Amino acid sequence: MGFFKKIADALKKTRESIRRKMDSLLSGGELNDDFYDEMEDVLISADVGVNASVEIVQELREYARKNKIRNSDDVRAALKEVLSNMIGAVEQEKNAGSFEYPCIITVIGVNGVGKTTSIGKMAYHFKKIGKDVCLVAGDTFRAAAADQLTEWAKRAKVRIVKHTEGADAAAVVYDGIASAKAKKTDVLIIDTAGRLHTKDNLMNELGKMDRVITREYPEAKRYNLMVIDATTGQNAISQISEFDKQVKLDGIILTKLDGTAKGGIIISIMRNFKLPVYFVGVGEGIDDLEPFSAKDFADNII
Repeated sequence: MGFFKKIADALKKTRESIRRKMDSLLSGGELNDDFYDEMEDVLISADVGVNASVEIVQELREYARKNKIRNSDDVRAALKEVLSNMIGAVEQEKNAGSFEYPCIITVIGVNGVGKTTSIGKMAYHFKKIGKDVCLVAGDTFRAAAADQLTEWAKRAKVRIVKHTEGADAAAVVYDGIASAKAKKTDVLIIDTAGRLHTKDNLMNELGKMDRVITREYPEAKRYNLMVIDATTGQNAISQISEFDKQVKLDGIILTKLDGTAKGGIIISIMRNFKLPVYFVGVGEGIDDLEPFSAKDFADNII
């Protein structure tokens, strides 16, 4: 199944919710102030966010005026173009989805968002496109975290570097880098302990790991990707805001997109933080983590 079909299926709940409300709006016929006010409410209900929704509707209003749009099909097409332009600009500016090698991808986030699962699926993705991949079990805090990652390494058929539970995470990263350099690994993916920004010891651990990477492998391209659960809606915004203060984020992995009617959170994230979405989780299978496409997303959310 291609990405277009997968993203269409994953966005089904969001799309149906927006379309149902849009159909009701458009049945009134006239594109007047009431229509645009209610359009804002439709977008806000999909977790696009207040500011982003206001900006989108302002652009839609101007687009409709310039192009003399009157019917519902044209309104949908115009809204898709406005959305695609908004998030596509971030995607293009950050060159999202285009990785430079060798690279180190550090995966961070709070507990329960699907970090380890996303790492396993990401490893499979890179392996599938011919890259040599190694995982680093940097979550030495959670019981059985390394065992879980080991299972994903087996499924993806990639190497893993791990220590015993409770070990110094920075030491595991050090060994992972040594292995990656020795074996000329293309992609080194580091799992980290799930943490809240208020947990100083775990946030300090991230800083220590970062210093080890900078010292031991400065020539590798770095990507700090934060995993966000799409079903958390606007709570994701506060999570990203706090983590970005502590760690320079490069992008987002959005999980559980298929389990929510609030897929508009992608728009809110990309607009507010100018952070690209690198991957989206669109199902339970190992091949159900897909590189994100702004155009395909915009085409399938309305």
